[in-house]
Amino acid sequence: MNYLDWSDYRQGWIFRHRELPVSDQALADIRPLTSESSGQIWRQYISKEATHASHFLGDDWPARNGVWSEQGNWQKPWDSDSDELPELIAAHLSWDDNTVVYFCYHSEHVVQTNWKTFRQHWKNFLFFDDEPFLIGRKRQQVVCFHSDGTFHIGMKPAR
Repeated sequence: MNYLDWSDYRQGWIFRHRELPVSDQALADIRPLTSESSGQIWRQYISKEATHASHFLGDDWPARNGVWSEQGNWQKPWDSDSDELPELIAAHLSWDDNTVVYFCYHSEHVVQTNWKTFRQHWKNFLFFDDEPFLIGRKRQQVVCFHSDGTFHIGMKPAR
């Protein structure tokens, strides 16, 4: 995988926002992927054809029946003073702290981190909420966030 330097990451402000600052130590664990590496992760985990969630076809797993099991609200917890993930997400993704996770905005914009860092700074990732996916390497559980303040949890089909 190839990563962008923070100085080259146009959306880096979401991790330097004055109301939700991220420590230098945590920033070291948050790694924006280059466009090429983002595309590789997107094709491997999300879709070989569609470049964004709005373009999914019927054969893309996120568009299939039975993938999504429950829906919840992320906007209210995001607006609150608490840094805790919505309970439904935390229960669904009971991963080890060091699990590699990808926050996939679209085929050319993916950010890699670990589960612990994502849990601590999830609000920063959601400054962009246009249908991103949270996936874990070698994990079937997945979350899709919607711009209306809701999310769906589900299970990716085994390949």
